[in-house]
Amino acid sequence: MSNQSKPLGEAQKKHLKRLAHHRRPIVQTGANGLTEAVLAEIERGLNDHELIKTRIVADDREERSNMIAEICERTGATLVQRIGHVAVLYRPHPEKPRIELPGPGHSRRALAS
Repeated sequence: MSNQSKPLGEAQKKHLKRLAHHRRPIVQTGANGLTEAVLAEIERGLNDHELIKTRIVADDREERSNMIAEICERTGATLVQRIGHVAVLYRPHPEKPRIELPGPGHSRRALAS
């Protein structure tokens, strides 16, 4: 699945970061790197939750970046945030989106009311 999601605005990224903050990584790459089994688990996680954390196990920063880019390319997910070995990925469910994103330019105060 290579249809990339629409780019996220800053308000949308902030919202997703807030939602992801307390979540734990649900998928971790292993010693074999980015395998078809790992990609299948990421697909399952995105379909079930839309917003997931994944732990990328690679010593080299560039290798982690390449793995994240490949995950996004192959799943159609958008990288929301990356901190060290953990990447937050978002892909809305194609039929029943669960996470409501703020429109561009909406502030946190507008969401709270």
